[in-house]
Amino acid sequence: MNLDAYPGRLRTWLAGLSQRERTLVLGAGGLTAAALLYLVLVLPLQSMTGRREARVEQKSADLAWMRQVAPAVTAAAAAGGAADVPTGESLVVLVDRTAREAGLGAALRDQSPNGEAGLRLRLEAAAFDSLVEWLGRLQERHGVAIEAANFDATGNPGLVNASLTLAHPAGS
Repeated sequence: MNLDAYPGRLRTWLAGLSQRERTLVLGAGGLTAAALLYLVLVLPLQSMTGRREARVEQKSADLAWMRQVAPAVTAAAAAGGAADVPTGESLVVLVDRTAREAGLGAALRDQSPNGEAGLRLRLEAAAFDSLVEWLGRLQERHGVAIEAANFDATGNPGLVNASLTLAHPAGS
């Protein structure tokens, strides 16, 4: 079909219609164009805005909760909690075992010593919530100190890459 002739054919076809039919066809075309514009532009923007608002609301609730429990966490950290440290278990073994128990074994990529009682490690595509809970348990139950932590976002929501430096105060 020759596309150059299409607008001319459309005009000829419209000219052949009665005034009432022409008005109905143009009105239907206008409504179709408006509906298409709404479906293609407005609706996706509205749903994206709704998702963003819900995400901000969730993050605000998380922040409020973190601020609420921060004093308790600080007090627990100040009390030092090395009660569950297995005797003879090195920091490397402890980190590996507890990371697997926390479901982070697949994310654990690299471990290297950092001084006599320290360990550097890298996790890739780790679930942020699981990672934070695991670090809290390491500190609370095993007395492992977090000397440095660097988190980078991945392309997937909820997953991070992390570089950590941990130290065990007991020197195991």
